[in-house]
Amino acid sequence: MVAVVTGGAGYIGTNLAAALAAAGHRVRVVDLREPVTAKGLGAYWVRADVRDPAAMRRAFDGAEVVYHLAGLISVAGPLGGRVASVNVAGARVVAEAALATGVGRLVHCSSVHAFDVAARPGTGNPPEPVDEDAPRSTDPLLPAYDRSKAAGEAEVRRVVQRGLDAVVVNPTAVLGPADEAPSRVGAVLLAMWRGLVPAVPAGGFDWVDIRDVVAALRAAQARGVTGESYLVTGTRLSARELAAHAAAVDRRAWTARVMPDWPLRAVAPAATLLVRWSGRWSGSGVLPTAEALQALHTFPVVSGQKAAAQLGHHPRPIEQTLTDLHAWYIRNGRLRRR
Repeated sequence: MVAVVTGGAGYIGTNLAAALAAAGHRVRVVDLREPVTAKGLGAYWVRADVRDPAAMRRAFDGAEVVYHLAGLISVAGPLGGRVASVNVAGARVVAEAALATGVGRLVHCSSVHAFDVAARPGTGNPPEPVDEDAPRSTDPLLPAYDRSKAAGEAEVRRVVQRGLDAVVVNPTAVLGPADEAPSRVGAVLLAMWRGLVPAVPAGGFDWVDIRDVVAALRAAQARGVTGESYLVTGTRLSARELAAHAAAVDRRAWTARVMPDWPLRAVAPAATLLVRWSGRWSGSGVLPTAEALQALHTFPVVSGQKAAAQLGHHPRPIEQTLTDLHAWYIRNGRLRRR
């Protein structure tokens, strides 16, 4: 099978391309950055922008499935319109190109943030789970990234109405091995394992293993229902609980304290400006921007029942994920063995 992975040089894309190549598929990676790992496994690189219709039609020619992973993550606002340009216009271009070239199925990788998690905070009594029927992120007051993911899905569904076979996968916060950049969550965990995080913010999130996300994407290609969304969940933990698990993996005898809100909110504007200026949205993971703090404070309860029933998704224990990620960082020279 010829499988195209847009954003194949990114975190999820690298792991997905590796899994597809290992399964014997012919992998074609579409990315502006060179997918070094994927190329080393035999993938063919198409250097192209997902917002270029002609380039996407050429890239998808002869493909049986397209996994659309290319996107721009931001915890620092719209970034001059680039967030919407990539996440919304790019999704539309990819979907239309897939329809025009006769691609058998498009698997669109979105995010839990396409749902308005603030409308169903986990602090409710009892909390109302975020499921596939939850409100979408359309409120203008919500972060630009959240709104862009909801709008990108809407663009894909408009093309589904014209005959495209597409499904949507919505992972929660992703972590796990083969985190080369590192990702935003990976940067925080690296800082924890280096002993640089004496305190963590209040709140938390749902954390899912990258390998379980890859398995869900492939299951969606094989068994997903056209036009449907699937929330792919892991383990719900507070930031302090995640830090405690990370400490246990590294055999550190420390427990992170929960930092009060007021100093974090005081530095959030400066942190946001620094993230925008640095241009390293993932590598600036330890900086407490207002949008990052808002996501943690919602601490949502996310339901993965639909993905479990229809895709066979069953997340692995968070202890295994952190152990494997820690070992991967050591093997790749990011951490010293204790």
